[in-house]
Amino acid sequence: MTTNKQKGSTLFDKIWDAHVVSTIENGPTQLYIDRHFCHEVTSPQAFNGLRARGLKVFRPEKTTMTADHNTPTINQELPVKDPVSRNQLDQFAKNAKDFNMPIFYPLGHEKNGVVHIIGPENGFTQPGMTIVCGDSHTSTHGAFGTIAFGIGTSEVEMVLATQCILQARPKTMRITFNGKLKPGVTSKDLALYMISKLTTGGATGYFVEYAGEAIRNMTMEERMTVCNLSIEMGARGGLIAPDETTFNYVKGREFAPKGEEWDKKLAYWKTLKTDDDAVFDIELTFDASEIEPMITYGTNPGMGMRISDSIPTLDEVDEAGRISFQKSLDYMGFAPGEKLLGKSIDYVFLGSCTNGRIEDFRLFANYVKGKKKAKNVTAWLVPGSWKVRKQIEEEGLDKVLEEAGFAIRQPGCSACLAMNDDKVPAGKYAVSTSNRNFEGRQGPGARTILAGPLVAAAAAVNGKITMP
Repeated sequence: MTTNKQKGSTLFDKIWDAHVVSTIENGPTQLYIDRHFCHEVTSPQAFNGLRARGLKVFRPEKTTMTADHNTPTINQELPVKDPVSRNQLDQFAKNAKDFNMPIFYPLGHEKNGVVHIIGPENGFTQPGMTIVCGDSHTSTHGAFGTIAFGIGTSEVEMVLATQCILQARPKTMRITFNGKLKPGVTSKDLALYMISKLTTGGATGYFVEYAGEAIRNMTMEERMTVCNLSIEMGARGGLIAPDETTFNYVKGREFAPKGEEWDKKLAYWKTLKTDDDAVFDIELTFDASEIEPMITYGTNPGMGMRISDSIPTLDEVDEAGRISFQKSLDYMGFAPGEKLLGKSIDYVFLGSCTNGRIEDFRLFANYVKGKKKAKNVTAWLVPGSWKVRKQIEEEGLDKVLEEAGFAIRQPGCSACLAMNDDKVPAGKYAVSTSNRNFEGRQGPGARTILAGPLVAAAAAVNGKITMP
C-alpha cells in the first residue's frame, strides 16, 4: 500500500496554522493575534466603534500603545502646538484610560518611540507570533520569525474586541540572497536593490521569507530594515527564520520570557524553520555580492538604482510605463539618462522605523567623525525611541555628531511622513533613510531620495549625492 507523503511546511505555514481559530470554505481565516501594536493615528475610530457597541477590549494586556506619528521631535515637554496633532494625542491618552489599557507609552515616557522600534527593544516581539498594527510597516517584526502585517482601522477594532482577525491566506515566496555584501553596502541597499528588481507590485499577494548567507550574516537591526521594506514591493509581509542571533537579541528584554518559560519557548522557537521539502509558490535568488550603494530617483521605492548609475532613458522604460515615468521625473526635477552623483541636496533625514536604530546612528556617526556638516544641508537626526537616544548618549555618539555640526532630536516618526512639524519644503531635495518617496510624502512638493544611513551621511557632509 502506498501512502501519499505530505510535503513539508514553510516557516509561514507553521506559524499561520498554529494560529487558525476557524476557517470558512472559500472565505477568510479567523486568525488569533498574539500582539497588537497601536498608535494615535489609526486607533481613535476603532475605540469609538467599541464605545458605540458597548464593548470592552477583550485582552488589553495584548495591546502595546505608543504615540509616534503626530509627535513633535523638539520641545516634547511643552504642549503640542499643532491642534490636530494635540487632539489626536489627547484622544489616544483618553482611550488608554477609558479602556484600562495597561501598556501605554505617551509622549515623554521612557519607553516611548516609533511603534516598530519599541516592540522589539522591549521584548514584545518574539518568534512564532502573529503581530498586527494599523500601520503598513508592521512587517518590520517579521525579522524575528513572526507573521506581522499592517491592518486597517476597522480591523484594529476587530482585534481590540476579539483578539482575532479575518484574513485571506496569502501565497508564499522565498527570496534567497547568496554570497556576502561588499563592505559599505548596508541592508537598506539590499532592500532597495530587491525592490528595484521586483518593482512595487512584484510581491503583491505574497508573504516573503528571506534566506541565504547574506541574510544569515545580518544583525537583528539589519534584518528589521529588510523586513520593514517588504511592503514596498507589494508583499503582505516578510519574515526571516529565527536563529541564535534572534534568540540572543530577545533574551533578557523586559517582556521576553524568563526562567523555565524561556527554556520552553526557546525549544519551540528552534522548530521555526522551513522544512527542506517545503514548496513555495515562487522562489527568487539574488547574488548579494553584486549589490552596491543604492538611491531612488523617482516617486516610488521601486525606482531605484546604484548610486553610480544613470537614470534610465525613455527607450529603456517599458512603453506602457513611460507617461508615469516621465511624470515622476518631472516632479523630481530630473531628466531621463541623468547621473545623480554630485547632485546638490538640501535636507538629510536619519530615522524612521526603517533606519532609526542604534546601529544606524553608529554608521552615520562613524562616517561624519572628524568631518563637518555641509552648510547648505539641514539635517534631522531622529532616534526611533528614547532607549535609542539614551544609548546614543551612553556611547558618546551625540558628542561625535555635535562636533560635526549635527543635533540629535527627540523620538518620533518625524520626516518620514508629513503628519508632524518635520516637513521638507516644496522643491527641496531630501536624502532620507525612511521608506517612501511618494509625491508629497515628506511635505507638499518635497522631493525624496531614499538611501541607507551611509549614503545619507556622505550627502550630509558633502552637500551633494556622494559615494560613501
